[in-house]
Amino acid sequence: PEIPVNIYELGLIYDIQVSEDCDVEIEMTLTSPNCPVAETLPVEVEEKVKVVEEVRNVKVNITFDPPWDKDMMSEEAKLELGML
Repeated sequence: PEIPVNIYELGLIYDIQVSEDCDVEIEMTLTSPNCPVAETLPVEVEEKVKVVEEVRNVKVNITFDPPWDKDMMSEEAKLELGML
């Protein structure tokens, strides 16, 4: 939220599973355990996915294994943030 790159390009989304019943489970991380949006970002992700018409249920799991690092960002994100 404090940077102009989406969470997918930042490498915060580790996995997305969609069941045949259109239940969605997302495994994601944060830039650090002390991330200022640790309480709000998972809820926001869940709310954004729930607006997709076909989606029935959404579960967002936070993990720090593996810990996030800058190498997980896409090339586009690195360019946008001036890291290339």
